[in-house]
Amino acid sequence: MTVPLNEHYLTMTRRHFFSRFGLGVGTAALASLLEESGYAQSSDAKVGLTGLPHFAPKAKRVIYLFQAGGPSQLDLFDYKPGLEKLRAQNLPESIRMGQRLTGMTAHQSSFPTAPSAFKFARHGESDVWLSELLPHTAKIVDEISFIRSMHTEQINHDPAITFSLTGFQLAGRPSLGSWLAYGLGSENKDLPAFIVMISVGRTGGDQPLYDRLWGSGFLPSQYQGVKFHNGTDPVLYLSNPPGINKEARRRFLDDLAELNQINAREYGDPEILSRVAQYEMAYRMQSSVPELTDLSKEPEKTFERYGPDARTPGTFAFNCILARRLAERGVRFIQLFHRGWDQHGDLPRNIAKQAQDVDQPSAALIMDLKERGMLDDTLVVWGGEFGRTVYSQGKLTETNYGRDHHPRCFTVWLAGGGIKPGVTIGETDDFSYNIARDPVHTHDLNATILHCLGIDHTRLTYKFQGRYFRLTDVEGNVVKTILV
Repeated sequence: MTVPLNEHYLTMTRRHFFSRFGLGVGTAALASLLEESGYAQSSDAKVGLTGLPHFAPKAKRVIYLFQAGGPSQLDLFDYKPGLEKLRAQNLPESIRMGQRLTGMTAHQSSFPTAPSAFKFARHGESDVWLSELLPHTAKIVDEISFIRSMHTEQINHDPAITFSLTGFQLAGRPSLGSWLAYGLGSENKDLPAFIVMISVGRTGGDQPLYDRLWGSGFLPSQYQGVKFHNGTDPVLYLSNPPGINKEARRRFLDDLAELNQINAREYGDPEILSRVAQYEMAYRMQSSVPELTDLSKEPEKTFERYGPDARTPGTFAFNCILARRLAERGVRFIQLFHRGWDQHGDLPRNIAKQAQDVDQPSAALIMDLKERGMLDDTLVVWGGEFGRTVYSQGKLTETNYGRDHHPRCFTVWLAGGGIKPGVTIGETDDFSYNIARDPVHTHDLNATILHCLGIDHTRLTYKFQGRYFRLTDVEGNVVKTILV
């Protein structure tokens, strides 16, 4: 008589055997996250890849202030006084050099040069030129480093943001935060290693941000970013449903974990174990998230420092305070997206409002971290996916203009966590159209971020579909001139 179980083992393929063997290793790894009972512990032990960091890190965590839409470097950071003499003149072909244009300006009959409507002045001991739109950033210029020669290949928003955060213009690869969560883990097991928050500028923001921008791609799903929402329930479905208390929830999760372990052993799917880990994380977050998002114990000076919007949930200022609180609690990667920088028309009015949203909170975050002794081991990055053109999109007047997307040069700044303060890297031509000195590619920026965290970007890899992938693909060089 045939025994079905014996038949099952006789017909097991070599691939099936090794997948189940690997699952056993994964189960053992999961058990290291749990108490002897098999369920989650609340300790703050760090879990990451063996052998990481590769060398002594300067930073323990990252706060990435991503300005979605493409801030105009010409109106914020890259002072070009000579443009006033060239106002309304057609941008020379020797400068444009046949650059690929977006569909929004490709059919313009002319490309009139548009000087910035804003005044610039030098600030700090580093003598940095900054726009009048950034009076608070002007106070911290000696704490930060500017890269004025950033460039990318992507000319439209979605592929450019995707490229900035995943190293590839097409969706499907892990985001920067997911790579760090995978490689280094979190220092707080009651909160995810990677958290995302989104705010919208005063003038609105019509460019969408898709969840895949903080997705884990082909990495296990437990490494994807967790998005905090505005309002009283920052993490959806985290609260217990009516009639279910904490004890009932615990019993339910314990029984569910046993069933998932049975399925994991049977089917060999590592995502089942990821689901167990995510359920346990959600349970622990029921206590940690309400405490985190309750700002009632913050002193009045905190709200005064971060500005008039600091008490309003969902604003960039409010999210900056939460970012500092997350950093204090050991979250590895905190990403704030602020939408509204896509200013194709009426730029002078709109960028002034947009700068008002972010200038004071960004500067306050740096000062706050420094006062708390956290800036040295917290890397802060400020920037968008590309810059804006020197020529006007649409009609240029004495007081108004718009700017199209421009990937050839733009500005980002970094502070803390291994970054040399008060340094400016790179230079653009007289039109802020092409890079004149020290180009820095998006891959170079990501390689530098990883370096600050003690990671050699060429060695943090993951094998998928027969190939080893990494954040910087097959490119990228660390920008050593801005490192301490």
